[in-house]
Amino acid sequence: MIVNQWVPAAHRGDAIGDSARRVRDLLRAQGHQSEIFALTIDDDLREEIRPFGDAAAAAGDVTVFHFALPSPMTEPFAALGGARVLQYHNITPAHFFAAYDPQLFRLAALGRRELATLAGRVDLALGDSEFNRLELEALGFAPTGVMPIAVNTARITAAPARPALEEVLSDEFRNILYVGRIAPNKRIEDHIKLAEHYKRYVDEHYRFIFVGRHDVVPRYYRTIRALVARYQMRPERFLFTGPVPDEDLAAYYRCADAYVSLSEHEGFCVPLLEAMAADVPVMAYAAGAVPETLGGAGVLFSPKDLEFAAELLGRLVYDETLRDGVLAGQRRRLADFGDDRIARHVSDLAARFA
Repeated sequence: MIVNQWVPAAHRGDAIGDSARRVRDLLRAQGHQSEIFALTIDDDLREEIRPFGDAAAAAGDVTVFHFALPSPMTEPFAALGGARVLQYHNITPAHFFAAYDPQLFRLAALGRRELATLAGRVDLALGDSEFNRLELEALGFAPTGVMPIAVNTARITAAPARPALEEVLSDEFRNILYVGRIAPNKRIEDHIKLAEHYKRYVDEHYRFIFVGRHDVVPRYYRTIRALVARYQMRPERFLFTGPVPDEDLAAYYRCADAYVSLSEHEGFCVPLLEAMAADVPVMAYAAGAVPETLGGAGVLFSPKDLEFAAELLGRLVYDETLRDGVLAGQRRRLADFGDDRIARHVSDLAARFA
């Protein structure tokens, strides 16, 4: 059987593209023919990702379309003759961008409208979390199901050492890590406020590290830097790295004393699994799919009381008994996203249309 996947953009290190490549390899190992087709392809992926204009893109017995933004793939997907499987990775609600970027506001709103046009035109709609599946169901998709994103934790656990960077990070400061875009739904301003409470009530030896693009919503990023200045906090205690290669990302995880998520909208949140794979204790605000992804692991809190969160973070950093228990729970949860379980999801998907 031919089981192909469509992704609007194929970028190495992107969670959706990495997941699609892992699923393709599992499908091939199970005896199926499988290719990935994309509109935009990184140069170093051109040997393994095929352009969407290739006639073979429409030749799958089953085609899985990864949806996260509006794209020219949507209507051709709905018109395919073979089985059509939508995998929905969530779209950040437009209101998060309203105060910062009209174009992103419009893009997010268009994305949700475009998603709704596929209801009744697919054979199966999958969310990569129950949170996402419920959104599909509310839009009228049926049948629906859940297939978790296939996270490539090996890019963290198997990355080579970065001695110079790790030496810089292994000083007297405690490293509090966040990985992802600097975007309004991530509530980076709450990280800055958390740091103020942490400094005041817990420990002055802190460094908050933000790894990920900060050029997605420039006005929002400027707001974050202005907040640091307004609080008269030392700017060197807030490291905004921008995008980094995998070996550097792994070093930041290895040197982290805790991982913090204060996001108010997540459809899955891949960095939570990466932190668990790197054996970094996680503290997260319980919003969106975050509680589901953690599955009882890590430390969740709600409501968003940042003074309480600062004290909780201090315990996670310094209380060895609490820390050991949290790490043990995270290791157990991480097993739910291992190769064997993902392979069963892939096998069940292919068997459904055999």
